[in-house]
Amino acid sequence: MAYLLIEHDVTDFDRWKPVYDGHEDRRRQAGLKEVLLLQDIENPKKVVLLFEAADLKKAREFLESDDLQKTMQRAGVVGIPSFFFLDRPALRKAA
Repeated sequence: MAYLLIEHDVTDFDRWKPVYDGHEDRRRQAGLKEVLLLQDIENPKKVVLLFEAADLKKAREFLESDDLQKTMQRAGVVGIPSFFFLDRPALRKAA
């Protein structure tokens, strides 16, 4: 299973959250399932999201979509978000 980690800043978490929630169907269509939504303890304007990514091609297309860009702008995302596609390393037996 692949994962997508997103980190970005928002102008106001309480403004951002309803817009984020309203975009859930588009994330699902892209094969993304939320695993964690986190806020930085010392800077509540920093948001970190972890998703399971069932289809990397669809997930990448979603990240590059005009729809996502417009939604992030409307939600108050500031700066350039960081996106990381991740995988769990295979467990290895100690020799």
